[in-house]
Amino acid sequence: MRPLRRDLLARAPILSPRVARLALLLALFALHPVARSQQKGDDKPWNGKYYAVATANPLATDTGYAMLRAGGSAMDAAIAAQMVLTLVEPQASGIGGGAFLLHHDGQITESYDGRETAPSDVDEDLFLDAQRKPLGFAEASIGGRAVGAPGLLRMLELAHGQHGRLPWKQLFEPAIALAEQGFPVSPRLHTQLSEPNALRQDPVAAAYFFDSAGQPWPVGHKLRNPELAAVLRRIANGGANAFYRGEQADDIAPAIVRKVRGHPRNPGHLSLTDLAEYEALVRPPLCFVYQARNSPDSKPRRGASATRDVQICGMPPPSSGTLALGQIFGILARTPAATLPMQRKPPKPHAGPLPSAEWLHLYAEAARLAMADRALYVADPDYVPPPGPSWMALLEPDYLAERAKLMNLSPRAPRMKEAPAGIPMSVERNSEDQGLAPYAGLGRETGARPRLAPMPAQPEYGTSHISIVDGQGHALAMTSSVEAVWGAQVMVNRGQGLVGGFLLNNQLTDFSFVPRGSAGTDVVIANRVEPRKRPRSSMTPLLVFSRPRGELLFSGGSPGGASIIHYTGKMLYGVLHWGLDVQQAINLPNFAVLSASNDAPVLLEQGRFPPATLKSLQRRGHTVHEQALTSGLQAIEVLGNGRLQGGADPRREGTVRGE
Repeated sequence: MRPLRRDLLARAPILSPRVARLALLLALFALHPVARSQQKGDDKPWNGKYYAVATANPLATDTGYAMLRAGGSAMDAAIAAQMVLTLVEPQASGIGGGAFLLHHDGQITESYDGRETAPSDVDEDLFLDAQRKPLGFAEASIGGRAVGAPGLLRMLELAHGQHGRLPWKQLFEPAIALAEQGFPVSPRLHTQLSEPNALRQDPVAAAYFFDSAGQPWPVGHKLRNPELAAVLRRIANGGANAFYRGEQADDIAPAIVRKVRGHPRNPGHLSLTDLAEYEALVRPPLCFVYQARNSPDSKPRRGASATRDVQICGMPPPSSGTLALGQIFGILARTPAATLPMQRKPPKPHAGPLPSAEWLHLYAEAARLAMADRALYVADPDYVPPPGPSWMALLEPDYLAERAKLMNLSPRAPRMKEAPAGIPMSVERNSEDQGLAPYAGLGRETGARPRLAPMPAQPEYGTSHISIVDGQGHALAMTSSVEAVWGAQVMVNRGQGLVGGFLLNNQLTDFSFVPRGSAGTDVVIANRVEPRKRPRSSMTPLLVFSRPRGELLFSGGSPGGASIIHYTGKMLYGVLHWGLDVQQAINLPNFAVLSASNDAPVLLEQGRFPPATLKSLQRRGHTVHEQALTSGLQAIEVLGNGRLQGGADPRREGTVRGE
C-alpha cells in the first residue's frame, strides 16, 4: 500500500529535547493548551493537518500527543498513552491485561496479537462446579481463577522493536511521573468505584482506591500510585522481561503468581512458567473489500463518488470482530439497507440523525446470522481451524448471498424464526454431521473428527481503544482490555511498602464456560478452555484504506464487550454510507444484537430512539430492550485533501489532540 504523506514529518513541528520535556509537562498537567484539542462532549470533530491521537482519557491523549511532538512514531505514542491508561483508567485496561493492535507503516499492514493465554495446567472444566454446572459470572471472574497470562507488554515491546523511534525507556516517563506526583480522580473513575464491586475485599485495592472510611476517593482527589511507578520503572529499564521473568521476592512475576494462586476464595492456575513463556504474535490482518454506497439522502463527501470500494482491515481470530462486522456488512449489502434513508429530523426530544426502524430490522437480522457463525466457528486459530481454506470462507460473496436469502425482505415481514449457523461453500457437507462442519484434528485431539456445537451466550465486558496517525502517515488502531470492569478485581503489589499496584485481567471468562454440546461428549465447543489457548474476543480495531490506491482512510475502534462489533460497525457505516463526519457517526445512538438465539433482544440505547421505532421492531417480532450502551469510540479519519479529522465518544472521557 502507498505511504500516506511522506513529507509531513519534515513539515510537522519537532521540538528540541528540552522544549519537548517542557511541552510534555504542560500537556500532562494541563497548565497551557499547546495544541488544538477536542474537549469532552464536543459535537464537532477535531481537525488537524499533521498528526493526531485519540484515546479514552485526556491525560493519555496528552501523553501520546507529546510523544508525537517530540518526534516519536505512532507506536511510541500508543505505548506511552497505554502506560498512562494503566494508571488513570485501571478499570478498563493495563499492563495486567492484553490487547490487539493493527499497524500500517505506509506500505504494509500488520496485526499484533497480545491476547492473554490460559495457564498450562487448566482443562476444559475450569468453569464448571462439582455438579458440572457452569459457574455464575461473578463466581468465575473475581479472584485468580479467570486470570490469563497478560500479553500487553510483550506485544508492545515486539511492535516497538519494529516501529518505534524513541527509546523504550522514554515512553514510560510520563506515566511514572503521574504515578509519583498524582493525578486527579476523574468522574468516570469515581462513578465506577462507587458502583458495587469486590475491590474492598482485596486489601491492596481497598487501601488504594478508598479512604479510611471505605468511601471511593472523590472527583479531583490527587491519587498517587508509587508501587505502579516502581513497577513501570523496572519495565522501562529492563524491558518486558522485567515483567515476565524473575524469581526474587521483589520481582513482578512472582508477585503476580502469588496473587493469583494465593487468592483466599478463588485461586487460579497461573505459574511463573506461563509468564516466562508467553509469546506475542504477528498475524496477517484479516482484510476484505467492501463496496460502500451512499444512501439516497446523503451527499458524497470530499468529492467522492456515490459508490466506492474500500478495504477494511482488522484482527483475525481469536478476534471475532472483523469477521462478524464483515458478515453483517456483506449481508446488509444484499438487502434494501443501502437504499434506506436515515431519520434526519426525528420527533422531539430526539436529536437526529437516527437509523430508521426498517434499517434496524435488517441490521438485527444480519447480526443474528453473523452471531450464529461466530458462536460455532470462531476460536484461537492455533487450536481450531477455519471452516474452509481460510477464515475468508466466512466472507465469500456467494456464502453471504446464501445467508442473506434466509431473511424475509418483504415490507413489514416478521423476523426470522431461526438464525442458524451456515456452512461455507468451500466446506464439504456431511450428512452425518447434522449440518455442522467436521474438522480433522480439532484442537489437541489427533486422529479425531469431532463436531462443533455453538457456544451459549454469556457476558463480555471491558476495554479501551487508541487510534493514532503520525506525521509520516503511519497509523495504528489498538484495543486493550482487562475484560470486565476492574478485571479480576485483584491488585498486584510486590510487598515493598509502597501503596497501589496494578490490576489483573479476568479474560479466561471469554472462553465458553460449557465445554461440550448437549448432543454428546464428542460434540465440542470451539472456544472451550484448553491449556495455553487464547480466548475468543470481540475487540475490533480497524484500519480502512481506499481502493485501488491503498491510501489510509480511517482508524477506529471501541470498548464494550460483544457490543464492540456493533459500536464499531455503526460508526463505520455512518461514515461510509450516510455521509457523516467521524464525530457525527460516533454520536449516533447505539444498538446491538449479542446472540443468534430466538430470545435474544435487540438492544437500543436508552432514551435515544422514538417510541415509534421500538413499536415497529416489536411488530416484526423483535424483543426490544432499552439500556445504557456506553461505547467508547475513538477514531481518526483522513480526508481527501490529506487533512485529519478525529472524534471521541461523549459517553466516556475520551479526547482527540494533535497538530
